[in-house]
Amino acid sequence: MAQIAQSSSGTSSLWRYAATALLTVQYTAVVMLLHYSRVMPTVGGKRYVPSTAVFLAEVIKLAISMTAALHELMRRVPSSMPATSLLFSLFSSVFSGDSWKMALPAILYTLANSLQYIALSNLDAATFQLTYQVKLLFVTVFGLLLLQRNVPIRNWALLLFLAAGVALVQLPAQAPDPIVARRNRVLTNFPGSVREWKKFREAAAARMIKRSATYEGIEEDLLLEHPALNSSLGLLATLCASAASAAAATLFERVVRDNTTQTSLWVRNVQLAIYSAFPAFFIGIVFFDGQIITKQGFFAGYNWVVWLLVVIQAVGGVGAAFSIKHADIVEKNSAAAASILLSTVGSLLLFDLELSANFAIGAAVVVAAIFLFESPPSYFGGTRPRPPPIRIETYDKDENDAKASPQSPPNDFSIKLPTTPLLSADSQGLSTSRPQSPVQPSRAGASRNAE
Repeated sequence: MAQIAQSSSGTSSLWRYAATALLTVQYTAVVMLLHYSRVMPTVGGKRYVPSTAVFLAEVIKLAISMTAALHELMRRVPSSMPATSLLFSLFSSVFSGDSWKMALPAILYTLANSLQYIALSNLDAATFQLTYQVKLLFVTVFGLLLLQRNVPIRNWALLLFLAAGVALVQLPAQAPDPIVARRNRVLTNFPGSVREWKKFREAAAARMIKRSATYEGIEEDLLLEHPALNSSLGLLATLCASAASAAAATLFERVVRDNTTQTSLWVRNVQLAIYSAFPAFFIGIVFFDGQIITKQGFFAGYNWVVWLLVVIQAVGGVGAAFSIKHADIVEKNSAAAASILLSTVGSLLLFDLELSANFAIGAAVVVAAIFLFESPPSYFGGTRPRPPPIRIETYDKDENDAKASPQSPPNDFSIKLPTTPLLSADSQGLSTSRPQSPVQPSRAGASRNAE
């Protein structure tokens, strides 16, 4: 039995490590790829529209969730059931009961995903990762309002600690001299060989062909090829995205908690994908970006980076279900901290992030607040308060008062042992945890009594 328990604990540890690694890769890959896709060189002089990527991710997520839900349903029904009946059964389970309650969380998730594109178009990956951790504050507030959760004062102090760390990250570093920055940029981009001169001339000619001879759209082309980062807009989009994601997660938990019938997790994913695809198409693609998409095409600006980003975002929903089952808050915090570290290193190597003192201190403060928020409180001296004393009492009734019963303090943890008719009053055995055996009369005494 000990070997079986040891093997099961080792298997669960492997699943937790796998869930932590999956979450770390997902967090880091999505943030790094999304930021790079918004600042990379254009594809054919065009940059992709974010609303199309959000919609495609929801469509792929819907296909994966429906396939898994059908497979789960096929295991519970007879194999002779026709495909039409199977699809009708899945349709009934998806759109029956309280499925309409998933509409608001789905819309909020779509809004959060769309705002992430705006945020990472104006912030580097490391700054976004650290700022997005303010989602913990919004989750706490929404949990207090919608789920009536009790929040200790210690956690409120840690949330203020986290907000201070995010503020330190957002503080701008010392601005460089614009003349020196311009000279460094010119010297860096200046062709240094004949081959680079040819490439530079061909690229300039290609850009000139797109416009008229006067090249009136030079500013628009420069902004398209080298998009400027607006840190204020990125900060606002990050805060709104974290608030929308926290509200969606809290409402989703409320729906699951108040549900009277047991609904499969894959069916819930299908509901979320369906209710997310409609606003992503009609609001994002048709209403906001319809004119741009009609002019340049739906898949304009797509390359392997954008397709990889869409697939990872879609598969991330499946990985979220895996992580919910096998990872607790410790593994999620470890994944968030590892993702922050990897995003910072990646931004330093790939996106020329300037690591300032306030950024490093703010990052340390944010990571410490995340770990301490869900950890149990520690006590000085390594000792914990002693539990209340255990009182052992019986249900013996007093001869004078048949309704009398022992009274114990309300805060004491009492164990009450019922009496047995076979036990005599002199042999109750209350001083030990094992009652005494009844005394049997000897055979000699029994024969004398018989005489």
